[in-house]
Amino acid sequence: MNIGIPKETKILEGRVALVPQSCGELVRQGHRVCIESSAGVNSGYADQDYTRLGVECLADADALYRESTLIVKVKEPIEVEYPRLRADHILFCYLHLAALPKLQDVLKAKQLTAIAFETVEENGLLPLLAPMSHVAGRLAIQIGTHLLHAPQGGKGVLLGGLSAADRGRVVVLGAGVAGGQAVHLAAQSGAQVTVFDKRMDRLNEMYAIGANVTALYPYEDALCDAVIHADLLVGAILVTGAKAPRLISQEWVAGMAAGSVIIDIAVDQGGCIETIRPTTYQTPTYVAHGVTHFGVTNMPGAVPRTSSQALCAAITPYVSLLASGAWENDARLQGAVNVREGQLVHPALQSA
Repeated sequence: MNIGIPKETKILEGRVALVPQSCGELVRQGHRVCIESSAGVNSGYADQDYTRLGVECLADADALYRESTLIVKVKEPIEVEYPRLRADHILFCYLHLAALPKLQDVLKAKQLTAIAFETVEENGLLPLLAPMSHVAGRLAIQIGTHLLHAPQGGKGVLLGGLSAADRGRVVVLGAGVAGGQAVHLAAQSGAQVTVFDKRMDRLNEMYAIGANVTALYPYEDALCDAVIHADLLVGAILVTGAKAPRLISQEWVAGMAAGSVIIDIAVDQGGCIETIRPTTYQTPTYVAHGVTHFGVTNMPGAVPRTSSQALCAAITPYVSLLASGAWENDARLQGAVNVREGQLVHPALQSA
């Protein structure tokens, strides 16, 4: 199999799908592996780190796509990449197609096979989404802490508080991987944390984190009251392969105090907060109803070294299956196909 690793094209996206060690393993398995020149630089990997392991370094993206059949990248293709896609390509990356109807149409028209990291399921879990969810959950608190500072337009709250001062109030929607990480870090900072989820097992886990964590079922009255009084609201709702449900209305956001902060990790699936819209790290925030909104769709791209290493460790076994052809008999990868022969084939997309 000819495997290609292009340089990411989204604004300030520094991750690379496969680190040199992984590429070296694929080369030893007999595959031809090509990487676009400088694709790994922002993650700390020079071209020579790849070439010394037998990887071919190609000068530009056109050559990379032309020479490759299996395209392994981090984020979904954007408009500049559309002309490079072909019917014989297998595209393996994060896609989040439920929120991207234009990309759906492009991939269908190209007649290629598109497999999404975020829809690979194994034993009820999402092993290729989990590493980046860990990163995004932690970043939500780190970034939110900074945005609450007065010079950033925040209300001037120190999340952990201190003696003679109130603790900051953090509200997290969803106690999955991303939400759970956000709760852990916010609780460790000393903030007063309230997390909402429908699953009792997850609520029990969150409650056990510490005395400053309250874990609640999302009854409307309780949710509304918590949101309105939050200093930092983190959205972390996931429905595999589908658009995130809108849980927080514009009216509730308008009831929050000026200088409060909203970070919606689910924005790449449409977001679970009515006032959220996608942003980039070039212009990451905007203000609506006096509340700072952060809607960057590639949050883990802020820490590309860490994110690339974690992501690569998760996807490498699946890349090996795809490259060998064994994936045709692998239920996990077959179930993760989003587009095939011009059709949306994943159930979450068919029912949208």
